[in-house]
Amino acid sequence: MPVPARVDRGVTGVPRRTGRRRVEPVFHWFLLPTLLLFTVLVPLPALVGIFYSFTDYVGFGRWSFTGVTNYRALFTDPAVLDAYKFTLGFAVVTVIVTQVVALALALGLTSRIRFATALRTVFVVPMVISAIVISYVFNYLFSTTLPDLATSVGFGPLEQSVLGDPHLAWIAIVLVTAWQTVPGSLLIYIAGLLSVPGELYEAAALDGASPWRRFRSVTLPLIAGFVLINTVLGVKGYLNAYDVIVALTGGGPGTSTSSVAMRVFSGYTGGDYAYQMANAAVFFVLTVLVSLLQVLATRGRSPRP
Repeated sequence: MPVPARVDRGVTGVPRRTGRRRVEPVFHWFLLPTLLLFTVLVPLPALVGIFYSFTDYVGFGRWSFTGVTNYRALFTDPAVLDAYKFTLGFAVVTVIVTQVVALALALGLTSRIRFATALRTVFVVPMVISAIVISYVFNYLFSTTLPDLATSVGFGPLEQSVLGDPHLAWIAIVLVTAWQTVPGSLLIYIAGLLSVPGELYEAAALDGASPWRRFRSVTLPLIAGFVLINTVLGVKGYLNAYDVIVALTGGGPGTSTSSVAMRVFSGYTGGDYAYQMANAAVFFVLTVLVSLLQVLATRGRSPRP
């Protein structure tokens, strides 16, 4: 266990604490297995991938250095550029949908309604279900159930699966992703709303403020830190979208819903390993920039308990 701070009696002989705590060296050995696993599983493979991004390596056999050829090709490849456009657009739209729905639900579940606790439990259920399972269920609904229902009522636009329409498939992906990720944002918003003092609402009501004015002038400013956290976490998570898209559309129709993560993964089996490693390196830089924006945006704005 940590040794208490060393007592220094100084020149006068009066005991005083130095403020430094000495840690037993044995504790550092407990960190070694975790540090080794982290190094082997995260930084080392990343460095190897970056190294191969400057070669013509196809995943096996010989290779030779090609410099920045792969990086130059990335910025002129329509398929890669479309993947970035889809990924960024998908992340922005899904964040907006998720935060609006989660905040609306949080407002309802923190108001004085019956069975609020039970309803909170029900709304959290999607978060604990595998994304693959959810996606395959919705795939069946979009491909079979919804078209059959639309045909029975004569609603033409939905008689064909939306997953087969390059202009509508992305909407299905947004809906399924939001359905699964809303609970996580919901829990954060509930924590933020419960931290707002009730006296502020009572004072605003006495001043004649309408419910909308109370939300805009009292609630929203006080939970701004929670909104920021949900937004940043959402963007970072949706940039890595993969499993939901694979299970719903497989990146189709064509390549209309192909994400950057899917493009990178295709390098393992498509014979363009080095090219997709360059793509992964560029995507890593983009993620780092998002992280830096997170640090700058959240500095001094963390939510208060």
